[in-house]
Amino acid sequence: MTDDAEPRGTTTLDGFRVLWVGVKREPRVFTVATLGAVLFGVLTVADAWVLGWSTQHVLIPAFDNGEIGTGLLVWVVALFMAVAILRAIGIVARRLGGGIMYYRMQSHTRRGVTRQYLSLPMEWHQRHPTGQLLSNAYSDVEAAWSPIMPLPMALGTVVMMVIAVIQMFVADVVMAIVGLLVFPAVVVANLLYQRYASPLMTRAQGLRAEVSEIAHESFDGAMVVKTLGREVEETDRFRAKAHELRDVNIRAGRIRAVFDPALASLPSLGVLVVLTVGVSRVASGATSAGDVVTIAYLLTIVSFPIRAIGWLLGEFPRSVVGYRRAKAVLDAQGNMPYGDDELPVTRQGALLEVADLHYSYDGTTPLLQGVDFEVRPGRTVALVGATASGKSTLTSLMCRLVDPDEGQIRIDGHDVKGLRKGELPRSVALVPQTAFMFDDTVRGNVTLGADVPDEDVWGALRTAQADGFVAALPDALDTVVGERGTTLSGGQRQRLALARAVVRRPRLLVLDDATSSVDPQVEQRILAGLRESGSASTVVVVAYRRATIAMADEVVFVEDGRVSARGTHDELLQTSAGYQDLVHAYERAEAQRAEDVRDALAAAESEVTA
Repeated sequence: MTDDAEPRGTTTLDGFRVLWVGVKREPRVFTVATLGAVLFGVLTVADAWVLGWSTQHVLIPAFDNGEIGTGLLVWVVALFMAVAILRAIGIVARRLGGGIMYYRMQSHTRRGVTRQYLSLPMEWHQRHPTGQLLSNAYSDVEAAWSPIMPLPMALGTVVMMVIAVIQMFVADVVMAIVGLLVFPAVVVANLLYQRYASPLMTRAQGLRAEVSEIAHESFDGAMVVKTLGREVEETDRFRAKAHELRDVNIRAGRIRAVFDPALASLPSLGVLVVLTVGVSRVASGATSAGDVVTIAYLLTIVSFPIRAIGWLLGEFPRSVVGYRRAKAVLDAQGNMPYGDDELPVTRQGALLEVADLHYSYDGTTPLLQGVDFEVRPGRTVALVGATASGKSTLTSLMCRLVDPDEGQIRIDGHDVKGLRKGELPRSVALVPQTAFMFDDTVRGNVTLGADVPDEDVWGALRTAQADGFVAALPDALDTVVGERGTTLSGGQRQRLALARAVVRRPRLLVLDDATSSVDPQVEQRILAGLRESGSASTVVVVAYRRATIAMADEVVFVEDGRVSARGTHDELLQTSAGYQDLVHAYERAEAQRAEDVRDALAAAESEVTA
């Protein structure tokens, strides 16, 4: 059953369960806020009593006698002031406590959700759109705890309603019964509002997540949108969903626009009826004018608790949906167990063993099938293969971003599944195809907050052939690179990403086509620097260029998810026809790209000359 179709009673119970979670987490703040709300409710009723008493003992005698005693007047003013001050204290305690609970629960849940994002494996993230995850951490958390701020007020007004009703019956039973006839009408109005507004509010919460997903996709794919001229289509896609959200909110607003005036008018009608009955009862001597004023005033305030409870219940659909979305993340289980093994503490390169590896993304179509190879410590191995042959997947498995369906990845003889949490990142570093930069300084992007001396940062930049352009930046290491490194070129971002890995002195360095955006000469110097840096790291590089492949100690040729051949570059050129065809295809593609660049430069030079 969907959230939209869920029975109202179930939503209400679930809403109270969500509130109970917050109450259990913040019991002291909740107690203070509720006591403040109760104080406000009691004194609001006391205000009615003071008004009635003043009418009976001050105003009416003043009309009869033509004068009012100064002492009595001071006493009445003091009563009103005392009630007003104490009621203000109750309001402050109620609102402050409710606000603290609201923002603390948001903060607690958001931290829990984001911590869970960091702990869940990449396999889980690949199944969930980024826009949905952003919605879970922001709007869903906000919606989940939206009823907790008015909760103390609702509880306080319940106390106020009980005291007010008792006081009405004490004042005059007949007028109390007449006045309370408005209650069924108020309850019916609330039920009708819940029935028609709740599904719309639930739908609106779901649409907020969908709008967030579309917006994030458009921002994240800005390059694709711009280069392929899809601005109009993306705008239309966003507009359609945004308009749907707008229309749902407008429909809910229309219902609220009818509900609020109707609910506000019912107590006024009740007051008119009470005054009509009260006049006749005063005239007959059955009651006093003060009691009539007291009941009329109490009737105006007794409808407020019902409205407050209605507001609380009206937030439950959004709250329940938001809490379920956030709770689904908090309860998510990643299939990535850890052990207690530790890797040796040494600067020597790691021994990498890939044993009978099988993996598929959908559980049915195999991508890797029985992959076996070994990389000895300190050696460089090039992974070569056609597109979609499984090279990038292999690099993810080596760094345990995902786990294989079958087989093992071993580092220094330890199955990576048996390593304790956090052990692998201390010895293994991956530089992916896409170099992500934070909106931080160059130093911050290289160190990622680690305590690394600047001399080590510059050393890593030299190895990555990035020291030259970094030194030329306005503030060198302190230059802010912008969101996603927008102030840098693709090659510069790749070199900073490589320096980020090198500065950690990994024992196993995995490069997933990490130098494709730099020119071949720079790439050669980078790879040579890795071999000569003295770090003795074991290097696995996904390579396409012939010169890069030739620098490796060994080549592992991956074909159709299997290791088709192994050996040096020269050996495979002689023994593997598939490898020979692929390398020659790479060379032809490189030559064509170089020719296209020369033609473009020549055309530009001709235009300038003309």
